[in-house]
Amino acid sequence: MPVIKLPQNNLSHYNKVMELNYNSAAELKSFLEQNSMGMQKKFGQNFLINPGIRQALVDELEAEAGSQVWEIGPGLGAMTRLLRERDILVRAFEIDHGFARALEELFAGDTGLALIKGDVMKTWPSEPSAPYLLGNLPYNIAAALLADFIEKGRLFQRMVVTVQREIAQRMAARPNSPAYSSFSVLCASVYTVKPLMIIRGASFYPKPNVDSQGVRLDLRTDIGPDSYPAAFYPLLRRLFASRRKMIKNNLANFIASGAGGLGLLSAGPLPATPQEIAAGVLAHSGLSGNERAENLELESFVRLAQAIEDMRK
Repeated sequence: MPVIKLPQNNLSHYNKVMELNYNSAAELKSFLEQNSMGMQKKFGQNFLINPGIRQALVDELEAEAGSQVWEIGPGLGAMTRLLRERDILVRAFEIDHGFARALEELFAGDTGLALIKGDVMKTWPSEPSAPYLLGNLPYNIAAALLADFIEKGRLFQRMVVTVQREIAQRMAARPNSPAYSSFSVLCASVYTVKPLMIIRGASFYPKPNVDSQGVRLDLRTDIGPDSYPAAFYPLLRRLFASRRKMIKNNLANFIASGAGGLGLLSAGPLPATPQEIAAGVLAHSGLSGNERAENLELESFVRLAQAIEDMRK
């Protein structure tokens, strides 16, 4: 049982709290109440109180002693403790000021933990990269944060995260499935996605209304992020914006909107309509245009984006 002892002379922020049991919802609740702290719904806070699942997630990361890990949403440090016990260096991003203060006390004197306070969506770009990422991600930012990392080129050798099960299904979805989306293609473009255990609400405090799931993402070695044309990411979003429409219509709309700043409307020697340019892009890519985004493999989106680049040049 992971019980953290707090030294007597290090209790400036605490109120008669001498130990913290990460596996007990009742004790965590008592800890929060005695120290005038609370769970904030806007931050999507849920403590993972199942020790077996915490251990399995850290094991799945396969990080060695001395390696560096980003941890998103450490809370009160349950998985942080597991990482530090393995002598793994942790850069933890925590938005809640109360939790950040508690972490400073719980890990006082531990030079292997660097605490980054504030909204991770705003703070991560200025932080040095690391090969690994671990996180019990808040439901409300999980997809946006992972997409931000990918589109801005902040890639990790391996990520192990817990997300809402619906998000996990989207991350691993294949064409012709209801969960397949631009986020599915985005993840597949740089990572091999491996769904892990389904985590029921009872494994968390407070208990969420939906199930979560662990997901492991390993960086692909067969293709680099620089291999994708500039149009690739903005094109993905537009083609899935109306997923039931044929791609020739969404492609024409993409071009008419400025094609992500690629200037296709003025690229040719003669004026052309978005529909005419779209027809040329489709012919160059080998697609008919009658396909729907939800039916296309990653390679088809790459061919479309490359055709746009070729026509622009």
